[in-house]
Amino acid sequence: MRSAFQDLLPPGLRRSLSKFGKDLARARRKRHLTAGMMAERIGVAKSTYARMEKGDPAVAMGAYAMALFVLGFGDAFSDLLDARNDEQGLLLDEERLPRRVRVKKAPNSL
Repeated sequence: MRSAFQDLLPPGLRRSLSKFGKDLARARRKRHLTAGMMAERIGVAKSTYARMEKGDPAVAMGAYAMALFVLGFGDAFSDLLDARNDEQGLLLDEERLPRRVRVKKAPNSL
């Protein structure tokens, strides 16, 4: 059954998720793991794992993270949104810098 959530996804994002699912299946097969073995190691049902290999966006992000961990890509999420790599965020920070800096005068204490 298709959810309304899937209809909201932009086509490019749908393609990316589909590719991710195919890459997940390929990495599993390279390691000579069955889908059942992956499902057990991740802690999900076989049907959920099958949906993961299709790139289903309704599967919990934690399941995808655990699959990456099982396959040896444990750090895949750690640098994904690192502030040092966020070019758009760095540009926004730069735009917010004041043009001038003024020092406030201390009140006279006499």
